[in-house]
Amino acid sequence: MNLLEVQNLRVHFPVPAGVWAGPRGTVQAVSDVSFTLAPGETVGLVGESGCGKTTVARAIVRLVPLTAGRILYEGRDVTALSGGALRAWRRQVQMVFQDPYGSLDPRLTVGQTLGEAFAIHRLARNGAEQRERIAQLQRDVGLDASHTGRYPHELSGGQRQRVGIARALAVEPRLLVCDEPVSALDVSIQAQIVNLLQDLQQRHGLAYLFIAHDLAVVEHLSRRILVMYLGRIVEAGEAREVCRAPRHPYTQALLSAVPVLNPDRKRPRLLLPGDLPSPLHPPPGCPFHPRCPVAEARCRVERPILREHVPGHFTACHLVDASGNAPAAGTSCYSTTSDL
Repeated sequence: MNLLEVQNLRVHFPVPAGVWAGPRGTVQAVSDVSFTLAPGETVGLVGESGCGKTTVARAIVRLVPLTAGRILYEGRDVTALSGGALRAWRRQVQMVFQDPYGSLDPRLTVGQTLGEAFAIHRLARNGAEQRERIAQLQRDVGLDASHTGRYPHELSGGQRQRVGIARALAVEPRLLVCDEPVSALDVSIQAQIVNLLQDLQQRHGLAYLFIAHDLAVVEHLSRRILVMYLGRIVEAGEAREVCRAPRHPYTQALLSAVPVLNPDRKRPRLLLPGDLPSPLHPPPGCPFHPRCPVAEARCRVERPILREHVPGHFTACHLVDASGNAPAAGTSCYSTTSDL
């Protein structure tokens, strides 16, 4: 059985025109997103800023309301949970936020921040047990006892993110939704946090939905990758397959931005023209067609369906043929540069 199953998720936000006027429009932040996540698995969700990744994360942990769709946890529909039932379920699914400073209360010490989870869910029988469990949490994430009495402003970015991870682990969840947890950190600290997440997954059997815009990090962590564009999944499959043989032109462009460490190996940089379209007025047909170098007339009027062209690999592109061959998005179709 899947641990998590997201079915046809839609999250739309009305945009008011003014005090007396009705809605000016609707921001279609997430449109018809579906995927599954198995126990102990890591699924990566990637895409440009503004594509809807964070909205998907917040919808899963019920921080934003769903417009349509269902979220199943171990086969149970948790979409309509509220009150005590929702609080109990949230022990199973926790979130690690992107901003390690903004997600912590500046008025609370590390010990007080971690202690909140024990108080809300009544997880410790007495103060002594709570203090011991807080100390163990700190050890688990690489913090020592000297950090217990410190405030967030007294910690480095990496230490603050470790506190955020420890807070999520306090209630012993089975799934962590990680919303770009390393994007605000230095490169060397990013590697430490990624290694920490892998170690915690092995020790506690955690499942991760790992959200990022860096495909290199996502490939390193994930078994499967979902590529998102303007609120929709445009490509999905095994991480190695998606990164070695991308079929959607958007995925090809994302991968071209990953730095090449071998100086003897160069590849063209594929630069997409223009910006991500507004989700308030999404384009007709394929949402990627205004920026796609190989778009045809059909792409401008007919929205492609996410199809399994080869076993385990799904693509939403009219130009991927029945054998799974990608469109010929050669370098001449893009503005190009070279990796240094």
